[in-house]
Amino acid sequence: MGPFALTQLLALISLTVALDNGLLKTPPMGWMAWERFRCDTDCKDDPENCISENLFKDTADRLAEDGWKDLGYEYVIIDDCWMSLLRDEHGRLQPDPSRFPGGIAHLAQHIHDRGLKLGIYADMGTHTCMGFPGTTLDTIEIDAQTFASWGVDYLKLDGCYSNPIEQMLGYPLMSKALNATGRPIAYSCSWPVYVGGLPPNVNYSYLGDICHLWRNYYDIQDSWDSVQGIVEWFSNNQDDLQPAAGPGRWNDPDMLIIGNFGLSVDQARSQMALWAIMAAPLIMSNDLRNLDNSARAILQNKVAIAINQDPMGIQGRRLLQNRIEVYWRPLSNSASALVFLSRRTDMPYLYHTSLAKLQYQAGTYEAYDVFSGSTVRGFNATTEIKISINPSGVVMWYVYPEQQSKRTGSLHHQHKTFHNAKPERSTVL
Repeated sequence: MGPFALTQLLALISLTVALDNGLLKTPPMGWMAWERFRCDTDCKDDPENCISENLFKDTADRLAEDGWKDLGYEYVIIDDCWMSLLRDEHGRLQPDPSRFPGGIAHLAQHIHDRGLKLGIYADMGTHTCMGFPGTTLDTIEIDAQTFASWGVDYLKLDGCYSNPIEQMLGYPLMSKALNATGRPIAYSCSWPVYVGGLPPNVNYSYLGDICHLWRNYYDIQDSWDSVQGIVEWFSNNQDDLQPAAGPGRWNDPDMLIIGNFGLSVDQARSQMALWAIMAAPLIMSNDLRNLDNSARAILQNKVAIAINQDPMGIQGRRLLQNRIEVYWRPLSNSASALVFLSRRTDMPYLYHTSLAKLQYQAGTYEAYDVFSGSTVRGFNATTEIKISINPSGVVMWYVYPEQQSKRTGSLHHQHKTFHNAKPERSTVL
């Protein structure tokens, strides 16, 4: 197929593809199996951790019963390795019968009965990344229909074992096929990461018309180095990436690894804060059955979640880059969020700045410290701010004009619902 014919085909597809189905007007929240549980299919020797219907039922129960659903964590997402190695006699994907004996529709019902939604994984290629049956161009329609018939609410479509032409055709065709099912299904595309993640190889305006969210960069691993690498890539390329995000179309820096093995408490707060600033999906990958209290407090922090879910949907930006980095995101009602991230590894650092230095307008402000629960009142844009930041940690502020708080009273009402922990750092004006 020549370039002109390919362009014509893509134009034709785009006329019928737009995914304006009202889904994901704020970043999706939920849980995904991959980073924590990978492709563990050994249910004989490791029944608690293998990729099976029991793992997803257990996780759905925890989301429903432990307060996660009420905070917005609603998707339970199966990743790779759920399939049988063969399609059925009708050419449909099918789950491994020993690990998913009830079938996916049965699992979906269990999840839906708890007020949650089911996500599933497929791959735009001959095989999934772990070697299970892929979705090729000739099976896109039947796979979309199969997922809809099972009651699937979210599809992650990976891109292993395919070439750029197949991806260029396949991702839009799957969007069209999902629309044609009549079932609202959120659509996560891994297409950008397979072509470098940046323009001109990625047309983010077009991508936003066919996908609700997309993976731009490599998989996250359970380490602070991995988190830092992702944040650095997104920040270095923010001029290309930040404008692409908005309601119904989100950049996805990958899963939250808080509660696993690779992050300290300070680093876990840093990931939560930065994902909130980036308007990133809050998709956990951890073991909710065995989560410690510090990880739970971070992931259930109502202010961080509210910042992430701000209805304006504007992705934040890095303002300053040094051993202390500053990130900023505009929010509804003239509010904003600031994150002060320490790249130091040796000791806490007392950082001096002012809102004026961060390009805030003149006026009187208040700030709520997201992780300490303290409020700073009555300072102006030129007031010197001194903030103590732990190594590889953050201070995160929710900032708003003082007169707004006095005028509406709405923020004071919001503060009453915020998680209030004992301050673990000092903020001095």
